[in-house]
Amino acid sequence: MAIGEIVLGGGCFWCLEAMFQELRGVQMVQSGYCGGKNAHPRYDDVCTGSTGHAEVVKIRFDDQFISLRDLLEVFFTMHDPTTLNRQGNDVGTQYRSVIFYSGEEQATLARQIKAEMANVWDAEIVTEISPLTLPMTQFYVAEDYHQNYFQQHAEKGYCAMVIAPKVAKLRKMFVAKCKA
Repeated sequence: MAIGEIVLGGGCFWCLEAMFQELRGVQMVQSGYCGGKNAHPRYDDVCTGSTGHAEVVKIRFDDQFISLRDLLEVFFTMHDPTTLNRQGNDVGTQYRSVIFYSGEEQATLARQIKAEMANVWDAEIVTEISPLTLPMTQFYVAEDYHQNYFQQHAEKGYCAMVIAPKVAKLRKMFVAKCKA
């Protein structure tokens, strides 16, 4: 058994968190911030777009059940990697498409899958691929009220109108990879 971790950003972290929590082999999904200039950013500051951080999720997974390739294929399928600093109505650098990798093996695989997915999308993929080892790419855990947001607030408007349809699409498209 090999446990891996990767940090991904593709719009609102609530959406990513809810989707990746559905996958078999995913042990933990944690919402947070990465890629900005300030240490220990807060949500209100990140929302202004002035810190440079992206809303991201850190995913811990057991590759006996799901591979990094599988996770990245889900990532590139379930958000629009062709829109710069935007996912739907969420606009700003904090919503950019980004992969923060640990190690050259993850970087190589991320670049390979990005290139493969270019055949799927009609526009250029703008997803950034950056190392998690630089001082500006440290992962910071988001405030407690952002963790497991969809599970705790499924009835709220954003959850019902935006997140629930994405989770339903994931369950349909990746049924073999989803938890029972």
